[in-house]
Amino acid sequence: MSTSTLTRQPITPDPDTRPHPSKWIWGWVYAGASSVAALLLVLVGYLGTGVGSGEVDWPTLLTESAWSPASSVYGGLAMIYGTAVVCVLALVLAVPVGWAAAVALSEYLPPRVARPLRLCVELLAAVPSIVYGLIGIIVIRPVIARLADVPGGDSLVAAGIVLAVMITPTIVAVSVDALAAVPDRYREAAFSLGLTRREVIRSAVLPLARSGMRAAVLLGMARALGEAIAVFLVVGRADGRLPTSFGSFLDSLVHPGQTLTTKLAGPEPVLAGTSGPHFAALCGLGFILLALVAAATFWGTRGQRHSTTAKRTPRYRASPRMRAQRDQLAKTLRLGALLLPSVLLVGMLALLVTRGSNAFHPSFWFTSATGAAGGGVRDQIAGTLLLVVTTGLLSLPLGFGAGILIGVHASTRTARLLQTLTVVLGGVPTILLGLAGFVILSTAMGWGRSWLAGAIVLVPVVVPVIALSTAARVRSLPSELKESALSLGLTRAQLIRSVVVPYAWPATVTGLLLGLARTAGETAPLLFTATVFFGAPTLPSGIVESPVQALPTHIFTLSQDSGDPQAVAQAWGSAMVLVLITAVLLSAAVALRNRFEGERWTT
Repeated sequence: MSTSTLTRQPITPDPDTRPHPSKWIWGWVYAGASSVAALLLVLVGYLGTGVGSGEVDWPTLLTESAWSPASSVYGGLAMIYGTAVVCVLALVLAVPVGWAAAVALSEYLPPRVARPLRLCVELLAAVPSIVYGLIGIIVIRPVIARLADVPGGDSLVAAGIVLAVMITPTIVAVSVDALAAVPDRYREAAFSLGLTRREVIRSAVLPLARSGMRAAVLLGMARALGEAIAVFLVVGRADGRLPTSFGSFLDSLVHPGQTLTTKLAGPEPVLAGTSGPHFAALCGLGFILLALVAAATFWGTRGQRHSTTAKRTPRYRASPRMRAQRDQLAKTLRLGALLLPSVLLVGMLALLVTRGSNAFHPSFWFTSATGAAGGGVRDQIAGTLLLVVTTGLLSLPLGFGAGILIGVHASTRTARLLQTLTVVLGGVPTILLGLAGFVILSTAMGWGRSWLAGAIVLVPVVVPVIALSTAARVRSLPSELKESALSLGLTRAQLIRSVVVPYAWPATVTGLLLGLARTAGETAPLLFTATVFFGAPTLPSGIVESPVQALPTHIFTLSQDSGDPQAVAQAWGSAMVLVLITAVLLSAAVALRNRFEGERWTT
């Protein structure tokens, strides 16, 4: 009996089934990083041209507190002091609450409870800055006036509280992404050693999420330094007030002050023209603000650099006494911190509902404005949606590419430089973006008031948020995923396309929705480049001399006429419409993010 051996004919590999080279990845990634540098370079060039148009006395600008254009005295020390105080107050109030709330969402609550609460926090981020300014006028200023016995309530403390509420959702959202990226096996290993939940979080989770949580603080700091309109409405805008003792320092906190952004957002940049010592001094203030953001960013990333380069394993120091009690106390404090943003959201919505009842009438949405404070906001809604969608389409590929380069491909030194430039761009006051867009797009290029010019000047607001959120997520990519992909023969471009991009996409969507939530409420850039109060069509028919009407600038204009009850009611109704639109967009983005995120890659 003979046996035959079955042999399989060799199969010729199909070249169509092999991974594509993905050479386009590098063009996209470098284009995103180049956009950050180009946008910042354009802004620096604008400020440099302004400084060169007149003589700037830098020692006086940095050390003198008096500011008097009529006497040709330009001292910015009081504004530097006000900026530092307001920013520090906001961070001191927001960072502990934001981090604790993020830990509670990620580590203490089941997903079915955490997701709705996280949505509440992100809805707080959807409240536009102009609405925060209105709430500061109605709520915070009277409280400060009553407690400190000062007339009006305009003060540095009021500005710090408003900014703290504004940046808390940013810190929470980005920190939750960083905590969610920590592999579950680290938690399980720590629990198997008998550690309590507090000890697991401190010794196993927080060391691995530290990079992303610091990025959250940097994003919050960038928004605090760059915010103009909300601070403009509550800080008082008093020049030359600088304390000389500790008692006067405490007293200055509850009295009006001035910051760099409120000075640049006031009428002076327009009244100063485009040349001369006054305009040059204002551009010098812009340079000082950029330098402050750069210095704070470098300081914030310095500790991160040392901790990541040392590659040390987190060590746990046992505390045998009262472990259960400490664990319960930490849980209570963190859950309490999570309730605070939810309470703030409910309070804001209650205020908006009671004062903005016009928004619940369909005619208010679908009729155009009439007169100074009548009619509806149909045209403003259309203009706002056009600006937000266009800005998102322009910003998403640029910010995503920059974040991928920072997180996975660049060297440590290059990544640090790019991150610093990105945060500096995010900290640029939007009034400077508006002025630069007015000079370059509206005047030099001849666009005039143009909706596209408004969308372009809003791109630097969104790109840094997307880039930093993406980079923080990419840094948390487990090394075994990267090594497994490379061991299969994938090139670095294919690794980015097949592994890094799907892994980072949920954080990118988070950054996009946070950036667009901020964009929807931006007012200062649009005042100079894109919007008019009345007279524009519902949708533009071109680009050149094609302005639109937008809800943020509409609310800002109406809020200036606080003595007219009809104008105030129209402003609150418009604010309610803006919040509802932003909330709908945010909810859609959250649903999209949850669909992309699915189950954790790191389990």
